[in-house]
Amino acid sequence: MVLAAQPVLKWGAHLFFYGYVLALVAAGAFGMLLAPVDARYLLGLDVTHLQPLTAATTLSQYRFLRAIEAGLGVSLLVLRGEIYRERRFNRLFLAVMAGGIAARLIGLVFDGRPAWSQLLFLALELIGIVLIFLYTRTTVGPR
Repeated sequence: MVLAAQPVLKWGAHLFFYGYVLALVAAGAFGMLLAPVDARYLLGLDVTHLQPLTAATTLSQYRFLRAIEAGLGVSLLVLRGEIYRERRFNRLFLAVMAGGIAARLIGLVFDGRPAWSQLLFLALELIGIVLIFLYTRTTVGPR
């Protein structure tokens, strides 16, 4: 029965891994290059209503965080083989993904319910981490 589930797990794990990683790259690059537009549509934040210094500071930090997001996505693409084969890379990837999920859950508790899009991302990330974890238990080496 476990062997029969393996192709489905592999397909699901790869679908969610590549979906997650490509979303990091695309969203990160878009937000870095078009921060005011991204902030408006993703966060509902119109920076033109902020004081100039506050707007510049907010956009600077936003662009920085989005660039880090894109860079993480590119790094994960480069390390995809190691993530599926080597325990330390696999654990690092899962820990980073779990950290993002934990941050969303902390936000739910302390900040309240976000837009439906953020809840959808959380649901997809939860499904993805479970599928990737289960599949990579069969592919990752002992070390």
